Amino acid sequence: MRFEIPDEPDVVLSSPLTIAIQQRDRDTMAMVRRAVQTKQVMLAFQPVMRAQAADTVAFYEGLIRVLDHTGRIIPAKDFIDVVEEQELGRIIDALALELGLAALEEEPSLTLSINMSARSIGYPRWKTVLRQGLERDPTLGERLILEITERTAIVMPDLVQVFMSEMQAEGISFALDDFGAGYTAFRYLRDLYFDILKIDGEFIRGIADNPDNQVIAQAMLSLARHFDMMTVAECVETLEDAQFMADNGCDFLQGYFFGAPTIRPWWKGEGLEQRQRA
Repeated sequence: MRFEIPDEPDVVLSSPLTIAIQQRDRDTMAMVRRAVQTKQVMLAFQPVMRAQAADTVAFYEGLIRVLDHTGRIIPAKDFIDVVEEQELGRIIDALALELGLAALEEEPSLTLSINMSARSIGYPRWKTVLRQGLERDPTLGERLILEITERTAIVMPDLVQVFMSEMQAEGISFALDDFGAGYTAFRYLRDLYFDILKIDGEFIRGIADNPDNQVIAQAMLSLARHFDMMTVAECVETLEDAQFMADNGCDFLQGYFFGAPTIRPWWKGEGLEQRQRA
């Protein structure tokens, strides 16, 4: 599918700090726009492991990446906040979904989660990519997980609720991403029937030695069990943190302790020693 790139938004300058921030954002927008125009966009795949069988992959998360003009791989955290509210953000979501569906078609044993903003639900190009993918292979929905960021899910809960209901009928699962990052509205958690709750890595890093975060994570796990949601601990980086979350009933574990995101996953014929971190 061909994507037209929208023009840059107008920039209003005021203080020196504002000028610096706006210039940084303009540079980021230009980098992402260039990557989309030249098709320098890809997914990096990170395993999500079963907590009670930590050598077993439950599914993979497909994380969007772009290449800058030097060929350097740029992770989403370095640009997504800048493009999130622009049409370019919707295009990035559509490209991520397109790449994810292609991976699912390429590897029939794969289950894959793909990130999206709730703002993309009503974006025609994103919806077309999803519909065409399901029409090509109706079984793809059973292996697709859509991760909606918490901060966007609560902006338009009614739209999210209707969309999730329609897509869950197609077999698609939904994960609430970055739970606890500061935007939580618990009544929406009750009303939106997410299948998976992903606990923000802020609470997971070093949790084995952090009593405050232990209490918070245990409360999140209890909340998820109450609403019949599976749980993922993000940013697991040590054996001790993995063990703590597993012992407290977390279902899945994700982080550098188990594997870095790679643009060359096993189904593309690359051995572990050949993995390229992204």
